[in-house]
Amino acid sequence: MKILCVGRNYSEHAKELGNAVPENPVIFSKPDTALLKNGEPFYIPSFSNDVHHEIELVIKINKVGKKIQEKFARNYFSEIGLGIDFTARDKQNELKAKGLPWELAKAFDGSAPIGNFINIENIDLKNIDFSLQKNGQLVQQGNTSQMIFSFEQIVSFVSQYFTLKVGDLIYTGTPAGVSQVNIGDHLEGFIGNESMLICEVK
Repeated sequence: MKILCVGRNYSEHAKELGNAVPENPVIFSKPDTALLKNGEPFYIPSFSNDVHHEIELVIKINKVGKKIQEKFARNYFSEIGLGIDFTARDKQNELKAKGLPWELAKAFDGSAPIGNFINIENIDLKNIDFSLQKNGQLVQQGNTSQMIFSFEQIVSFVSQYFTLKVGDLIYTGTPAGVSQVNIGDHLEGFIGNESMLICEVK
């Protein structure tokens, strides 16, 4: 099982970090040790003083595929869920300044909490509301209509480079509103009005 992630997939988030809107999906990966399941707490790593939350819709791949055409991409996933891409922003900025990869800032242990999944059979994939509350206050909200690259475009694109396998997860990007988390924060993610993910910061 692998975890693939899309960066800068919402233009307002790209702008808030001072990044250009990309022409193609920006892809990075996380190891399976990044996953936090079943409401496990997130522990702020000792190497960062500025870890940010990034709420994201997550695709779960349901069959093997490679070089998938966009028009067939929806055949390769039947569920979406909610996850958080925790990012050590200070470490990321340090790496970016040196032209180095982001993995140390993005792929560390526990950096990918994952919540529940729902079936997409009767869902309009181009109009999904999702949000994140921190300590009961709304901090991020997005809708898939705001995505630069759709689920289908993402699946097709990544499958040109990586064979997708059953159970692979694709984090599809975060909307604007990312901010620092601190010990004691309570994070709760929603698809529509349904609570899908809870994460306590330690």
